[in-house]
Amino acid sequence: MRQVHALGVDLQDGLHGRKVTSAARRLRRLLDVEGVVLADLDGPVAGNGRHPDPQEVEGLLAQVFEYGSNARIRMADGTSVCAVPLTVDDELSGALVASGHPVEDDVEAAAALVSDCLDHAALRRTRARIAAADLRTLRAQISPHFVHNALAVIAALVRTDPDRARHLLSDFADYLRYGFSEKGDYATLSEELEATQTYLELQRARFHDRLDITVRMAPEVLPVAVPFLVVQPIVENAIRHGLERKEGRGHISVSGFGEGPLCVIEIEDDGVGMHPELARSLLAGTGPQSRSVGLANVDQRLRAVYGPEYGLVIETALGEGTKVTVRIPRFTRGVVAQIGRASCRERV
Repeated sequence: MRQVHALGVDLQDGLHGRKVTSAARRLRRLLDVEGVVLADLDGPVAGNGRHPDPQEVEGLLAQVFEYGSNARIRMADGTSVCAVPLTVDDELSGALVASGHPVEDDVEAAAALVSDCLDHAALRRTRARIAAADLRTLRAQISPHFVHNALAVIAALVRTDPDRARHLLSDFADYLRYGFSEKGDYATLSEELEATQTYLELQRARFHDRLDITVRMAPEVLPVAVPFLVVQPIVENAIRHGLERKEGRGHISVSGFGEGPLCVIEIEDDGVGMHPELARSLLAGTGPQSRSVGLANVDQRLRAVYGPEYGLVIETALGEGTKVTVRIPRFTRGVVAQIGRASCRERV
């Protein structure tokens, strides 16, 4: 089992990853043969041990790629060379070649294992592309509703309270700088929280201070790397569709804490709430367009990065407010925050 895991690590970037030579070495030991070659459809990409004549290998690969089946030749010294197809997503993508005294059933089993590793690698790359595309979409959808209202509030305060207007204008510039930052797809939870607090301060001014804000974040989760722009879209949804429609004062809380190997983030409001069926349609991306874009986007990116079991959980009912919970692993291979991104200025 340990060898299987190690092979998966070696092939996590596919046949052209930096550890493919290590994969070939591991396969040679696993098969107990004299040599191993890994090839894609263009020819050999990595090998380990004693290899047969390149022309012999080319001939075997040509047979495998033409017929999609195993090929084998016997050498003059009594050894043999066996080539077995590799597939990714059920399509021919290469071959595993073993030389010496290979047992064909063992080579087939190893080829199946390599194919599984390559499938997982392709899936990870696809998920990464989906997450990056969804993030570009979200960046392009910085709410014009919010931009208009924030600028209107700042303009109204220019004469009556110029100091606060300057402060809010600086907040607004910081918020936009963070939202349009191009320095990576991940941030620390601390950075996300800072940007969210800036957003909330702008909204508090728009609500004429009728908005109560509670932020509680355990210190141990502040360095956790999270997908960029995960918290703020949920907060924006809570304000736009929960608190804007409520009469009187409103309250929103943002909290984060560790739960074993998980980081838990909760965004809760005491707004008008919604029907649970509507909440399900929002996550499915089939709800009202004005409401579903942000939540569906965040949910899809979380699932793309961490797996289908990691998405948003919405608890709500009409007149009962809404609570959105995010649970993600505190440590995930390949998920690293880009330190040094331009962030909102520190408050004192």
